[in-house]
Amino acid sequence: MIRNGTVAEINSEELVLGDFLMVEEGTVISADGTIIHSNDFSVNESILTGESLSVFKDKSSTDNQVYLGCTVASGLAVATVIAIGNETKLGKIGKSLESIKEEKTPLELQIGNFVKKMVIAGAVVFLIVWVINYLQSKNVIDSLLKALTLAMSILPEEIPVAFSTFMALGAWRLMKMGIVVKQMKTVETLGSATVICVDKTGTITENKMSLAKLFVLKTGQTTEPRQSMDGSELELVRTAMFASEPIPFDPMEIALHETYTTSVQSDERPDYSLVHEYPLNGKPPMMTHFFETKDGKRVVAAKGAPEAIMNVSILNDDEKKLINEAIKSLAKVGYRLLGVAETEFSGSSFPETQQELKFKFKGIVAFYDPPKAILNQC
Repeated sequence: MIRNGTVAEINSEELVLGDFLMVEEGTVISADGTIIHSNDFSVNESILTGESLSVFKDKSSTDNQVYLGCTVASGLAVATVIAIGNETKLGKIGKSLESIKEEKTPLELQIGNFVKKMVIAGAVVFLIVWVINYLQSKNVIDSLLKALTLAMSILPEEIPVAFSTFMALGAWRLMKMGIVVKQMKTVETLGSATVICVDKTGTITENKMSLAKLFVLKTGQTTEPRQSMDGSELELVRTAMFASEPIPFDPMEIALHETYTTSVQSDERPDYSLVHEYPLNGKPPMMTHFFETKDGKRVVAAKGAPEAIMNVSILNDDEKKLINEAIKSLAKVGYRLLGVAETEFSGSSFPETQQELKFKFKGIVAFYDPPKAILNQC
């Protein structure tokens, strides 16, 4: 941290509002803050958002804040502390979780409803038997005891034993599937569930992207990547690869580099070096890389959300319709999509934003994140 112009390392509980946090790759952020300076800064906010991919941020971003508990994925940033303790995003989530009241399970509600009905039925029987016995015997105590005995017999004493046995059988069946049940309520809730919602990426999937489909605008065809590609398909993969980081860390960029490696006979990557880049930004987001060889040959490639790439590309109505149809058909089956485009640019007076460049839309690359092997066995 920086306090009074001095860089120091202190315990996180000693942070106060107005301090300046210095966070770098691999560190866990100790408070909420606003970014005032950054260099290639990205942060993993999965603890708050559940998204496994890191988010690039700087002081000009729409969300230019860092949050307690998040891990810095790359780069460095300096941020002004704006919230600590329970006033942070993570602290507020913790407070809201503490305020949640424990609800009864569906089975408990059903049992409670059943018992209420039995009590009402017992009370009605009690009154009827008591009145009839009293009218015949004129003995209040004897009539009361007989009516009370009959009413109590209506409520079966085996209910707790029966339901406990059912829960134990459910826990035993789950145990055979490799699931350990800590609370019996888990069995009750699972038994009555009709829809189960789960987080997909990295939770029930391998979080290892593979290139599944290629949509080439030039041909209007959607194909699967092959080990030996040529023409427009190879050109699309090449452009998408150059739009990625030279040393990829994102699962989708790793998949693009791997596909390019297996598809080309001569690898061009050693001949090119990155001379300029626009990091992932905008809504929808996109990123652009400028690669150049020693003799001045340049590749300017962009990738991002298909809608973002369409917005910066020169397209006619027929091409837009074709792209939208491809997006709809690929997204329908759960693929993650990236639009890819290329342009030409000479000189070193780069525009302030990448959206000022005019691109030629190349196509769409679709990725698939396979489920974990253990799920395929279920």
